[in-house]
Amino acid sequence: MIEVQSLTRRYGSLVAVDALSFTVAEGEVVGFLGPNGAGKTTTMRILCGALGATSGTVRIGGHDLASDSKKARKLIGYLPESPPLYGAMTVRSFVDHAARLNGVKAGRGDAVERAILRTGLADVAGRVINHLSKGYRQRVGLAQALVHDPKLLILDEPTSGLDPAQMAEIRSLVSELRGSHTIVLSTHILSEVTASCDRVLIIKGGRLVHAGTEEELRHQMSAGRRLRLRVEQAEGLQAAVLGIDGVTEVAAREGGDFVVSLDDRDPRAAVNAAAAGFGLLESRTEGGLEEVYLAAVTGGES
Repeated sequence: MIEVQSLTRRYGSLVAVDALSFTVAEGEVVGFLGPNGAGKTTTMRILCGALGATSGTVRIGGHDLASDSKKARKLIGYLPESPPLYGAMTVRSFVDHAARLNGVKAGRGDAVERAILRTGLADVAGRVINHLSKGYRQRVGLAQALVHDPKLLILDEPTSGLDPAQMAEIRSLVSELRGSHTIVLSTHILSEVTASCDRVLIIKGGRLVHAGTEEELRHQMSAGRRLRLRVEQAEGLQAAVLGIDGVTEVAAREGGDFVVSLDDRDPRAAVNAAAAGFGLLESRTEGGLEEVYLAAVTGGES
């Protein structure tokens, strides 16, 4: 669905996006991560055709975004961090306006109602947008991105500024859209990525530093290469596990747990097999996406 090759965007001497290359398969939900100033929003604006590239190519659904812009942009729905809503319009009239801008002609009224229903706006469809809560305004922004039924949704911080209940509503809505749309999701809330995304792209300084599933990223990096074990019989476990190739340390923790540090060989299967002889109750990998992300953006590039 997305093919990006050597994408570069300069502002004078500042290189905001630096020779960025990646692909996103049809139907994938991809988390797009990076610290402030990493080039995420610039990249997303280029992907949706709102900003030109200095060099490089972007293809959306096989269409070159520069030379075949109209066909490429028909495939895209874009929700910027702050949706550009016309606050004096009602929800229904605004979504209808978005449908017209996106070239929806036949069955436009049905398309508008579908977008309103899918985003949970039916109860407020006749209300003026300025009178809605921020959570509902985010839903209106998502409805305008969905109204022309695009194959690709580009969502820039869709839960920014929302309270926990509103965040959960938007997260649930994004989950409902998976499968019927390819989604690129930028967010600083890493739990959303863990809950919603198939794969992660991490950029730093406008360059791609890591790409893969959360598990693949753990495997590539030192972060996450630890097992926490809980066993029925602790005596002798440390010596047994420490003798396995790929285990660098076994540390006892309060409550009877053990933390096993692993090297690049990833001997988790052997560790679990050895621990089974001590009545293994639980084995889980430590280090979530937050630890992986911090290692990626504070360490060197891959």
